[in-house]
Amino acid sequence: MRTYTMANELTIQEASEEIDRVIEEIQNAVIIERDFLERVLVGLLSQGHVLLEDVPGTGKTLTANSFATALGLEFNRIQFTPDLLPNDVTGTYIYNEKKGEFEFNKGPIFSNIILADEINRAPPKTQAALLEAMGEGQVTTEGDTRQLPDPFFVIATQNPVEQEGTFPLPEAQVDRFNIKDTIGYPDADGEVELLRRRDNRFESTPSSSQVLDLDRVRALQEVPEQVTVTEDMLEYISQVSRATRSHHHVRVGMSPRGTQRLYECARAQSVIEGRDYLTPDDVKAVSSSVIAHRMVLTPDAQVQDVDKESIVEEVLEEIPVPTVEAPA
Repeated sequence: MRTYTMANELTIQEASEEIDRVIEEIQNAVIIERDFLERVLVGLLSQGHVLLEDVPGTGKTLTANSFATALGLEFNRIQFTPDLLPNDVTGTYIYNEKKGEFEFNKGPIFSNIILADEINRAPPKTQAALLEAMGEGQVTTEGDTRQLPDPFFVIATQNPVEQEGTFPLPEAQVDRFNIKDTIGYPDADGEVELLRRRDNRFESTPSSSQVLDLDRVRALQEVPEQVTVTEDMLEYISQVSRATRSHHHVRVGMSPRGTQRLYECARAQSVIEGRDYLTPDDVKAVSSSVIAHRMVLTPDAQVQDVDKESIVEEVLEEIPVPTVEAPA
């Protein structure tokens, strides 16, 4: 359990204001919707990771870099390719001739924020190199285990599986991502603004400035623990999760770990809203991004091209919504 000095402790309202500052700063550099930025921050606050599925050229690298700068964290980008080896990610031993011994050379994964770019272009063995890192916050090489920096946050991108040269992510790895989302294309006004910024080619590329620091980010990640969750809300989250397992289009529904991630992400959403208690709206706001990628559809549903997000919406409509009042 992390501990902080009183100077680093945050109330939920203070955390919400800090998050607003981070989002505003990132939007100075990237033409992107606030809702998307909030979902990425839900992944960070819930101490999880985020998977983005998008075609090249939508601003994923700039977005990840802007997050790292605004949060005051170290950033590394790993370009996943078919010939990338696990040791290229985690690191390897190199012989030091002067000392006459092998020394461990850390790989790019030893950073606070990792952009795992086009992760599904690497073979499954290399993708699996991230499993231990994402799940345990550590890497093991040649029998030696090393802790990764804290916080450790992966923003992975993948191309649509229909594109040539892609490998599907193993289900165990997909389940490690708290959030799966898409940046999408900017609206008409956003695209015009993008061109306006590019019109003067002598101006530097827009960039964000530092808003927080390492200790402040760590403190932010502790704030969701302050959110009050009633027994009715626990039942509601459980019912939503269980309903995915019995849906006629779903072969494999939410795992118990997925249920916990839904709970954690919903609490993070409450913090972003500046509220100290969990509501059904918080659960609904994150459900599609948390649940859809964890479901495995039946063969018939896949043939029919059933949309996973529509299944989540259907489940949410069927589950009775509890009434939650603000704590006295």
